[in-house]
Amino acid sequence: MPNAHFNRFGKTKSNAQKKEAIRQEKRAARAEKNAYFEKKKAEKAAEKGKSFVPKKSRLANEEPAQKTAVVKRNATNAEEVMPLNKYLAHCGVCSRRDAAEEIKKGLVKVNGELITEPGYKVTDKDKITFNGKPLQIQHELVYILLNKPKDYITTSDDPQGRKTVLDLIKGNIPQRVYPVGRLDRNTTGVLLLTNDGDLTQKLSHPSYQVKKIYEVTLDKPLEKADFQQLLKGVVLEDGFIAPDALGYADPKNKKIIGVEIHSGRNRIVRRMFEHLGYDVRGLDRVLFANLTKKNVDRGKWRYLNEKEIRLLKFLNKSFVKSKPNSKTGNRDEV
Repeated sequence: MPNAHFNRFGKTKSNAQKKEAIRQEKRAARAEKNAYFEKKKAEKAAEKGKSFVPKKSRLANEEPAQKTAVVKRNATNAEEVMPLNKYLAHCGVCSRRDAAEEIKKGLVKVNGELITEPGYKVTDKDKITFNGKPLQIQHELVYILLNKPKDYITTSDDPQGRKTVLDLIKGNIPQRVYPVGRLDRNTTGVLLLTNDGDLTQKLSHPSYQVKKIYEVTLDKPLEKADFQQLLKGVVLEDGFIAPDALGYADPKNKKIIGVEIHSGRNRIVRRMFEHLGYDVRGLDRVLFANLTKKNVDRGKWRYLNEKEIRLLKFLNKSFVKSKPNSKTGNRDEV
């Protein structure tokens, strides 16, 4: 769990949360107003001796909100044409970015023909196989929060036979899911698993500036000069990087640091400290896209609730002026 001294990084409500609160208030006010007028109409009808059938409000016509992490997919239907890598993501094979790599390896066939172009257009009517196994789009979307332990790799499967994060939910989830972003083998903490390809694409793209908070344990106390240098930023082999916020998790133990960052560059948190001569002995992600591991023990998982899913879908939407390009996306690997 994050230390109280840097809990403040996660306390500020995001724009999506504020907008959602306003929407809920408007919805409640609208429902109250409609109920009032329906009551008046019923009273007038009763005075005239007429029967009154209330109109269904817009809210009543809306589909019930999901109560679990499984929802029906409406955006994808049998007639929709989509790129092959997107199709694989919607089938729960892996993320769209990883799907592109699998396709280039020659692991996918469409109607019996080997296809190596990720952008090849297909529909649900095509017969598509991955590694010889037939695929079909999953129409039930699943969202799972996992508290990742050490010694598990963040991938759907591993040719070397090492333990993967999917082993932790094996036998409990009928749908095929995959991890959003990556945490390296020795990094612990919040990890999202889903079969929602569109959400995965969004949360993996730098344009959305998805916030992450880590608790970093160093081999020695972080000196004040290095603390200030990190805040100003450092230049690594792949460019400049600076955390969004930095703080000592415990004033009496300056080996433990809280870091807020939105970059998803490869092993970025570790490399920032290593650049200044520190060895990262422990790295724990305590927040990802406003999700925390509260009440989820290490190695355990839970479904996201309705509100969490809704907030993820609207997360930082105002930051993006154009549709994200999957080619410029990034992947977490800290």
